[in-house]
Amino acid sequence: MRDRTRPRASTRAAVVIGVVALTATACAPAEPAMPSLSPIATGAPTEPEPSAAFDRGSLEAPAEVATGLEAPWSIAFTDTGAALVSERDSATILELTPGGGSTAIVQVAGAAPRGEGGLLGIAVGDGHLYAYVTTAEDNRVLRTTVAGDPGSLVFGELETVLEGLPAAGNHNGGRIAFGPDGMLYVTAGDAGEPSRAQDPESLAGKILRLEPDGSIPADNPIPGSAVYSLGHRNPQGLAWDDDGALWATEFGQDTWDELNRIEPGANYGWPTVEGIAGDERFADPVQQWPPSEASPSGMAHADGRLWIANLRGESVREVDLGSPAESTVHWLGRFGRMRDVVAAPDGALWALTSSTDGRGSPAAGDDRILAFAP
Repeated sequence: MRDRTRPRASTRAAVVIGVVALTATACAPAEPAMPSLSPIATGAPTEPEPSAAFDRGSLEAPAEVATGLEAPWSIAFTDTGAALVSERDSATILELTPGGGSTAIVQVAGAAPRGEGGLLGIAVGDGHLYAYVTTAEDNRVLRTTVAGDPGSLVFGELETVLEGLPAAGNHNGGRIAFGPDGMLYVTAGDAGEPSRAQDPESLAGKILRLEPDGSIPADNPIPGSAVYSLGHRNPQGLAWDDDGALWATEFGQDTWDELNRIEPGANYGWPTVEGIAGDERFADPVQQWPPSEASPSGMAHADGRLWIANLRGESVREVDLGSPAESTVHWLGRFGRMRDVVAAPDGALWALTSSTDGRGSPAAGDDRILAFAP
């Protein structure tokens, strides 16, 4: 029986970078001030004497990388090996230390967390740390340069990569990731208005593809548009297999959640269809599951398999790409809601729980990151 009592607030060091409040250019006649980062003084992490490396467990007995996280959403690693995690509701990015500790290093002022929105996906690429943020006006992608070794990261000025994505209390998408082509991919939900997913003029309900600086790649399927695929309700997982093919997970409404193989320019049907429809106008998912058994969020690829974090399904799902229409469920109900799975630099997979997001039943120590060898 899991202990369902809520733990005390984390005692991690409250070291933050302040970011000037964000405004949407579409809502103001004058050019808004560019958000910026202020210098910080580094404090001591909660783990005073960390070991040299993070523990690596097994699928049967995963190792605890971190505990006491508050509504965590995404994990990323810097080029120097620093491990970062975003917290949705506090709009804070933490740096993790071996042994379970963490230090708050970045707080985004101007984020407007509400419902499923807030500080969502983070990614590192092109010498920058990228973050997907819900503001009072929109969803947007920001970036700042990041350098330095773990425990002594240095950030530059903050700049906007993409803005004006519709925002709402739910269906914000929010996953960002760099593909093997060096491009930045962004999942955007329909923000509660399903018709946007079929509107080619709207960026909502889409998977987007951008140059790292936010410009439009010349080889995108729709010339001059960031849209890479359309007809999505609320996509939240992105992963590439060994052949460079892109896979995405998607929250359905009441009938089917989906695993899709993403083709450039393809239409995945929402809201006209949900799940496998056999309609030649739309691309069918490779797998579908009842939302009560899945609600798939983040996803990683390792050794020819996809590993999918399930929220309502409270599990991690394994899909062998040799038989992509089949899957195996692990940890059913063992650790509660699961938000993300990522590949760590040492080859282990890190799984992020999500019991403190307002929809789970937190156990003592939640939320946590669990590591296992695939």
